[in-house]
Amino acid sequence: MTDPIVPVNRRPATPPLSRLWLALCYALLVVLTVVWLLPMLYSFTTSAKTPTEIAYSGFSLLPANWVAENYLALFEGASQYPVLRWFANSLVMSTGHAVLMVVIVSLAGYGYTRLRFPGRDALFLAILAVTLFPSVVNLIPSYKITQVLGWVNTPWAIIVPGVAGAANVFLVRSFMSGIPRELDEAARIDGAGNVAIFGRIILPMIRPILIVIFLFAFTGAWNDFLWPTIVFNDINKMPITAGLQLLQNMFGDYMKLGQLMASAVLAMIPTTALFVVAQRYFIGSLNLTAGLKG
Repeated sequence: MTDPIVPVNRRPATPPLSRLWLALCYALLVVLTVVWLLPMLYSFTTSAKTPTEIAYSGFSLLPANWVAENYLALFEGASQYPVLRWFANSLVMSTGHAVLMVVIVSLAGYGYTRLRFPGRDALFLAILAVTLFPSVVNLIPSYKITQVLGWVNTPWAIIVPGVAGAANVFLVRSFMSGIPRELDEAARIDGAGNVAIFGRIILPMIRPILIVIFLFAFTGAWNDFLWPTIVFNDINKMPITAGLQLLQNMFGDYMKLGQLMASAVLAMIPTTALFVVAQRYFIGSLNLTAGLKG
């Protein structure tokens, strides 16, 4: 008696049209990756070239001889262009802005999700409507307010503005809506108030979205260029982006282009390292549900 033939499960063959479409998608991704990474790579390699090579060798991606003199020149000229001080200023201001934003949007999201008060939904819709206006129209009013408060040339000019972003409040509210209200009711039966419910129940559950908001707030404050150039004119109090604009005016000739690229490479280090360390949170930001519905 022969053994029965057990059919082998095989994956269906991919149609030629699907394979072609997949190949085109991969090719497009490769092209976009090159377009995005090429400026960063060019900045790094140019910062490792000698001024003579930059001025007279034409365009070349890799340097003939790798040197560190552009970075050393930045540190030696700290009295004229304090790059390390700019770096520290940006680090303090970006971190403070991100921390304050996480605190405010988490509390606002809890209020718009868990608390009941007259006009709550209408007020939230009105706040969202403000985001329809381009941010550039707020530059002059924001500067006037900053000037009246005495925050020009101070870290508060970067830390405070924009910490109550309506888009981030919307993200927290959407994420928090997935947490069952039965957890709140059980906590209230045990005698917990709003502060205890928020701190012990809600806050640990919304930690993923808060981490994402912190990451985007930090990178947004670090990379912001227009606003710092408006509110800072003291060279020792500038963030790194305003300092790079100043260096561009100082290093306009090719002989000092390597120093300008070296300062740009230094400015890219924190955000690049942050993305490498926390990339799973960036990817996880695509999922805006708490995973507790049901």
